Amino acid sequence: MTGRDPPRESKELLIVSITPQFLERGFSWFSENFAAIKKSCLTNPFWKNSSIILEKGLAIKPSEVLRQINDFGYEKTARIHGRGEFVWQGNVLEIWPINLERPVSIEFFGNTVEEIKIREREKLHAGPKIAYRSSLDKLPEGSFVVHIDHGIGVFRGITAEDEIRSTKSEARNPDSRTLRVHYGASKSEVKNSNTKSGFGFRNSYFEFPTKNRGRFFVVEYAPPRNGAEPDRLLVPEGQAKRLSPYVGFDTPTVHRLGGTVWFTTRRKVKEATEHLAKDLYELYKKRVSAEREPRQIEKNIAQEFDESFPYEETADQKKATEDIDRDLGAGRPMDRIICGDVGFGKTEIAMRAAFRASMAGKQTALIAPTTILADQHLKNFRERFAKTGVIIAGLSRLTPKKEEGETIKRIADGKIDILIGTHRLLSKDIRFKNLGLAVVDEEQKFGVRQKEHFKKLRAELDVLTLSATPIPRTLSFAMARLRDMSVIETPPEGRLSIKTYVLPYNPKTVREAIRAELSRGGQVYFLHNRVETIGLFKEKLQKLIPSSRINYIHGRMRERELIKTMHEFQNKKFDMLLATTIIENGLDLENVNTLIVEDGTLLGLAQAHQLRGRIGRGKEQASAYFLFRSQNLSEKALERLQALQEYSELGSGYEIAVRDLEIRGAGNILGKEQSGAINKVGFNLYCQLLNEALENARHQENFSAPL
Repeated sequence: MTGRDPPRESKELLIVSITPQFLERGFSWFSENFAAIKKSCLTNPFWKNSSIILEKGLAIKPSEVLRQINDFGYEKTARIHGRGEFVWQGNVLEIWPINLERPVSIEFFGNTVEEIKIREREKLHAGPKIAYRSSLDKLPEGSFVVHIDHGIGVFRGITAEDEIRSTKSEARNPDSRTLRVHYGASKSEVKNSNTKSGFGFRNSYFEFPTKNRGRFFVVEYAPPRNGAEPDRLLVPEGQAKRLSPYVGFDTPTVHRLGGTVWFTTRRKVKEATEHLAKDLYELYKKRVSAEREPRQIEKNIAQEFDESFPYEETADQKKATEDIDRDLGAGRPMDRIICGDVGFGKTEIAMRAAFRASMAGKQTALIAPTTILADQHLKNFRERFAKTGVIIAGLSRLTPKKEEGETIKRIADGKIDILIGTHRLLSKDIRFKNLGLAVVDEEQKFGVRQKEHFKKLRAELDVLTLSATPIPRTLSFAMARLRDMSVIETPPEGRLSIKTYVLPYNPKTVREAIRAELSRGGQVYFLHNRVETIGLFKEKLQKLIPSSRINYIHGRMRERELIKTMHEFQNKKFDMLLATTIIENGLDLENVNTLIVEDGTLLGLAQAHQLRGRIGRGKEQASAYFLFRSQNLSEKALERLQALQEYSELGSGYEIAVRDLEIRGAGNILGKEQSGAINKVGFNLYCQLLNEALENARHQENFSAPL
């Protein structure tokens, strides 16, 4: 099943990644060269990373196959329409590889390929297509982008072949099928130019190749010399994967085409990722060789706890629960990521895992990045576990000294089953008697070394991390061969998309929005992100709506006062909470269904998306108002706000990230020593290099078993 006319049943199936070089090959080429490709897959790094061969009877986890085809660029859909798409249902994977004329069906039995079948044409929609989706299509002009071969440039939009023909001169790169355009130069000047051969540019003029007709992404680089026009690189749409939006905390330096700076930078960053990959593999090698007794509990007990969930369980939550049950029942430690958008029910999965650990006689530690979030978890866990007999305690800066000492002693004696807290749980004086599970919430708020703290204490420890924002999700895919992942993409039953409005700031708009919410008995979050003036702004709001009850919180308040105010708001003792971005993580109140942001231009898109996720947790229609003052509105700020309005559907975190993901300190993800490297090449390319380093480390260490 490797060429033009595959049989209805086959023992071997080749799936290749969606790349320009593979798309240009005919179906018959893969069939004629299958033997050579199969051999190359064993030794050639390129083919190892760009293809997979499945055969009947092959022992391989379906999750591993799904991870690989996701890395290859295949798109998960509800129904296959054309090449480059796949559908996963139950134990059957339907996929249309780009190297085949028809899609195939792969049936798994456990972790074994049971059957490979060809699908019939009549079951398909007409008009096959390549399911390639570029994040550059909606990228604002003027944004920084990274080309893997040429470095950081400025995105100047999309052009077509006819427009390229009208340029005065052009020189084609025969290797990458890109064009370097010299504005203002004559044809003879291009022929005699001293373009460096390191990029493979020929010093001659080429007519535009007809087989590359279509759209091109225009990337502007620094001028080759002082006083010259900037160079422009035209990247065919089929090669868009070589480009990615630059994501970093610092304003990057735009490179020159043909220079050596980019190669030096990429080499140094590659060395940094190799160093990190080596450190991580040393740790994971210990864990993969660790053994422990399977965590077995009565199935009916676990089922009874799951069924006590007061809401309708989604299919993805059920699948994540099954994944955890399988991990806990295995003879080696669990290291699983639960990845899902804000409000999609990740905490319930953590509760189920903690319950299973407790029933198996093991302690659980749950660490959260903020006191507010830890306090909410403590309250929610106690409510959820009220009838189970499981003993739950908290440990944070809110804990009184006397109670803290007693809690530390009880956890050491094994008298506490679940301990919930902040970074305090990482302190040296915290000792568990029988720690079996560590849960890390809001993974992106912790550095790698912090997250590995518990694993170093006990190599056989089960670890569950919860991740909502696109940053850790991207990183998780880069580390997919080290860790297992469960993705929750289905919103809870009855959950509605949040209506999002981008409007100029107007007191009337504010008043009407608040009144509409209060009239239905709801409550309001109002974001004013300036601690110095939040008190004065409260007075203005009070005058605007005299009948409303308003209170405020910010990060400089004493934590006891802050928590007290939150509890009062949760108990509906006032109508509106005026706050800074301290409410970004963890404050999930079903009665709060209106968010008003006084100045949305001060927020990055990822942060705004997180804030928007604080409302709409029930079945009421929620509304988010991102307001702006025209005098403070820049073009880029308006584009961010428009993107936020455009991507208001449930689960739109990925699209938000593609448009304008701002890293609030890249060191929080991988440690301070890696933050400089991330900013030099952008987060997207960094993850790609880290993925390559991890794969190389795997082969060098002969380390093949994923956790």
